[in-house]
Amino acid sequence: MLDTRDTPAETPDAPSVRVMKPVAVGPAEVKAMLKAELKRRGLTYADLVERLAQQGVIETEANLRNKISRGAFTATFFMQCLMATGCDHVQITPPKRD
Repeated sequence: MLDTRDTPAETPDAPSVRVMKPVAVGPAEVKAMLKAELKRRGLTYADLVERLAQQGVIETEANLRNKISRGAFTATFFMQCLMATGCDHVQITPPKRD
């Protein structure tokens, strides 16, 4: 059996396939996006706590600050925060590649 693990597949009729590096989007990028939205609208964490409460999402200011600081929260929570800030659309621009 021929070992082809280190050689690219070469068939005459196969289209060329370009393998791209995965785009790294992690907690830091999500946190920055939410903090930027708060800053853009002149909102504090206390304001966000109040607006989230109006949606039925109960958080303390300290808990909210910790969640955002870690950047580790659910997509649902992220969307609730964006909606609470009054954000009606999000533009996602992939990070620049080296």
